[in-house]
Amino acid sequence: MPAKILVVDDEKAIADLVRICLENENYTVETCANGRDALASIENGPPDLAILDVMLPDIDGFTLCQKIREAHLFPILMLTARVEDMDKIMGLTLGADDYITKPFNPLELTARVKTQLRRCQKYDAAARPAPAAPQEYEVRGLHIQLAAHRCTLYGRELSLTPLEFSILWYLCSRQGQVVPSEELFEAVWQEKYYDSNNTVMAHIARLREKMGEGGRKPKFIKTVWGVGYTIEA
Repeated sequence: MPAKILVVDDEKAIADLVRICLENENYTVETCANGRDALASIENGPPDLAILDVMLPDIDGFTLCQKIREAHLFPILMLTARVEDMDKIMGLTLGADDYITKPFNPLELTARVKTQLRRCQKYDAAARPAPAAPQEYEVRGLHIQLAAHRCTLYGRELSLTPLEFSILWYLCSRQGQVVPSEELFEAVWQEKYYDSNNTVMAHIARLREKMGEGGRKPKFIKTVWGVGYTIEA
């Protein structure tokens, strides 16, 4: 979905120029000629970025920026004919993210908008909490719980060694995928795998025995010859 940009400027020629520049970059653009309409628009649905003129007919852009910052964190770019450093400092202090003066180069304006949107997306992704890792799996009657370090098969508890439990947990966490022997070994043993290493095969055999599975047609841990092992989803 294209980013939504709110442009607040009472000079129609400037607002139209900014709108055309941004629409050429496939952004969705809404224009307002005063602060009151801008606040109403934001209330109906905040944009991804706002461009505010400082000189507005009702409230100045600094005050509008301050009001927006009371409830919203989307990037704000100040657009004004003022060039004094104190005006720039005031805008940034009140919550603006960038400042560009009139007359402006449309390419520079577009570049600054893109930069602010990328930065916002990057920070949002960094601040977004990672999904909680599963603490248990249920696979057709096989139930394994990480915190309790407990595994049952059709209600019967399996007595597994820590290595056997780790192998089964790793395979369950990747159910439906074929896990190569070297990946399984390095994930569980935390050591480098060597071609002649038969450790994984031996532990898989013991696991199957404890699960009451024959080696020919196992229901759970299946061998994909020449590749590795899988637990089908």
